Amino acid sequence: MDQSGRYAALDLREADLIADGRHILCAYRMKPKPGTTYLEAAAHFAAESSTGTNVEVSTTDDFTRGVDALVYHVDESTEDLRIAYPLELFDRNVTDGRMMMVSFLTLTIGNNQGMGDIEYAKMIDFYVPPEVIRQFDGPAMNISDLWRILGRPVHDGGYIAGTIIKPKLGLRPEPFAQAAYQFWLGGDFIKNDEPQGNQVFAPIKQTIPLVYDAMKRAMDETGEAKLFSMNITADDHDEMLARADFALETFGPDANKLAFLVDGYVGGPGMVTTARRNYPNQFLHYHRAGHGAVTSPSAKRGYTAFVLAKMARLQGASGIHVGTMGYGKMEGGADDRGIAYMIERDEAQGPVYAQQWYGMKATTPIISGGMNALRLPGFFANLGHGNVINTAGGGSYGHLDGPGAGARSLRQAYESWAVGADPVEYAATHRELARAFESFPGDADALFPGWRERLAVSV
Repeated sequence: MDQSGRYAALDLREADLIADGRHILCAYRMKPKPGTTYLEAAAHFAAESSTGTNVEVSTTDDFTRGVDALVYHVDESTEDLRIAYPLELFDRNVTDGRMMMVSFLTLTIGNNQGMGDIEYAKMIDFYVPPEVIRQFDGPAMNISDLWRILGRPVHDGGYIAGTIIKPKLGLRPEPFAQAAYQFWLGGDFIKNDEPQGNQVFAPIKQTIPLVYDAMKRAMDETGEAKLFSMNITADDHDEMLARADFALETFGPDANKLAFLVDGYVGGPGMVTTARRNYPNQFLHYHRAGHGAVTSPSAKRGYTAFVLAKMARLQGASGIHVGTMGYGKMEGGADDRGIAYMIERDEAQGPVYAQQWYGMKATTPIISGGMNALRLPGFFANLGHGNVINTAGGGSYGHLDGPGAGARSLRQAYESWAVGADPVEYAATHRELARAFESFPGDADALFPGWRERLAVSV
């Protein structure tokens, strides 16, 4: 059934919809299956995303028609489909009347992903008006709060050298805490890897007290504050709270140095909001584990990594992994810096829509996945700044002189970029960075040809 007469209004102007402020706008890359025209498939997509079904029903009234999602732009040659969703469509909390991310996803990425006449449809951008910004939590904490704890300026406080305890699984409590201590002798921030939790060989109630003891010893030895991001991911609300509450009690007077990590893609929006609303004084660390199932460029359905990051800021993530923009081991390219700009700025241009955040606190970019000191200068040059958290696992624990030296090499790489120095020249007077060249010779050969001669290294 062709529903374009009801669910399409191509005379609507995008600028007018934005100025009116009563719609969420979504842009998709959509392709219909053979035998269906582009507009017919687009209208069916909008109907399924809102008030419609595939037949006329007798219960539809004039009010229902007034909250239809409407196709307002199509371009078959570029597979560009844009839909305006009236704000009235979206579910609201019984307790406080606020909007919820699960409702946004249910409508805009719901049954439409399995429709028989759609070959694929992937959300590449969305726009939310000021009213929606007001109806979401946004971050309570971000990198500026971590800079304050670390004793740095709260504006442009710079790079935070972090790591992931490696190996990601298999360490018992004592080796785990020792690995943390060794890194903290040179670095700032440690996070659980995404599978690390309450395994039978490393129970939280044994591991976390030892980690806190390691933190205190490292702070005493270095005279610097340290930070730990603990994974509280769980299926159950009460289990999440139990993990978080135990950690807060354990860290006691140093609880401000404790962040909570949630696997926000596999756990879903409810997990993120549970952490945000129950622990607004803790840095909320959004890990994207599993997101590539829908965000990968090879995936034709779902949504992009850009959309995921933008949703995370609305939900209240203090920081979210944004990939390495082609400088690490994960998928991505240099132009992925637009993801970081959208979450850290008060106004940014997305792939389709310009978004203003109206003062909502920024979300911090976290970079991870195959990074080491040699790859950092190019990353910073591409991004244009170093105000990020970098969790380099192999880049720290793979350093020939150990994770403390690996952490110092990361800091030195940032410092070399910040002062505009040539990394090889800078390494000549900074041992840990120099040893990073020997630790990662494949990267050194690819990025800095001739480094052996310049650093007088024979192997």
